[in-house]
Amino acid sequence: MSILETFTKNKSLPARLSTMSITEMEQRIKEIKAQLGDRLYLPAHHYQKDEVVQFADVTGDSLQLAKISAQNKEAEFIVFCGVHFMAETADMLSGPDQTVILPDLKAGCSMADMADIHQTERAWIELNKIFGDTILPLTYVNSTAEIKAFCGKHGGATVTSSNAKEMVSWAFQQKERLLFLPDQHLGRNTAFDLGIPLQDMAVWDPIQNKLIYEGSEIEQVKVILWKGHCSVHEKFTVEQIQEFRMNHSDYQIIVHPECTHEVVRASDMNGSTHYIIETIRNAAPGTKWAVGTEMNLVNRLAQQFTDKKIVSLNPSLCPCLTMNRIDLPHLLWSLENIVEGNVENVISVDDETKKYAIMALNRMM
Repeated sequence: MSILETFTKNKSLPARLSTMSITEMEQRIKEIKAQLGDRLYLPAHHYQKDEVVQFADVTGDSLQLAKISAQNKEAEFIVFCGVHFMAETADMLSGPDQTVILPDLKAGCSMADMADIHQTERAWIELNKIFGDTILPLTYVNSTAEIKAFCGKHGGATVTSSNAKEMVSWAFQQKERLLFLPDQHLGRNTAFDLGIPLQDMAVWDPIQNKLIYEGSEIEQVKVILWKGHCSVHEKFTVEQIQEFRMNHSDYQIIVHPECTHEVVRASDMNGSTHYIIETIRNAAPGTKWAVGTEMNLVNRLAQQFTDKKIVSLNPSLCPCLTMNRIDLPHLLWSLENIVEGNVENVISVDDETKKYAIMALNRMM
């Protein structure tokens, strides 16, 4: 679904929801969940607001939620509290009799939107002119179903921040080079950790439709990074780390690998959302942590692990704006529509796209 189609199909909430109190909305959601019982399944990403997470049947990162989507074959309705590409994955991996619903169609992902299928197919033609049949495409799961299908069709796979190293290693067993979509930072950080020097990496700019490479011998390029990024994680800087260390030398700094290469290298640790959670969970009481990831998760970690001191590396950072479009009113509206038999915001991937996208997902899973 294009951005234009998303905005066209997204409906405004009924005016009555704006007059309901938080308590009233929470009570109504509880009632509907009880009424629907096992017919309803409500997964939520870790970056969701607490007001939504409290009603989740399960929370997780991208890999966890992808696996859960594949395992859950019972619920008639899956109301996915996340963003569009996650709901697409849930639709592709769930059963034919299950309906996946995204409470707000505008809950997208800026990173996923940085690589559309037309740009990717155009890039593939140009890159094959330069390197021949030596490239395998990999896409971060933070991408559209069409990009996943592109990778599946060309022998590639999806990756998450949890298994990126394993999947990049696998890719190099298949082909001499890889094209990593759409997050350049995760691709660069992963390849570097696997021993590939920065000078062996190039960046594909989809706007200019050209390869950006500063070296002298293009044949040595092993990793082609799509020029995309996470609008949240790219806002963490080396200067923030330096200033934080000057004022708080007793803190450990842990960041997500969607941060820039310089930030990841300057931190004490880096890893997926799951890695960050488990590292802090297993840390000794009294330890102090500055965390470079989405603000809702950082605040939840601070509330959950009160025996440690947990703060954001950038306390002025806003939460993920698109993820935060899922809120109590949208969740309640989605559930009421189910009860009334008027299901809205159904996420459905066409059969052709689903066929090849599942190939890419299955190669990962």
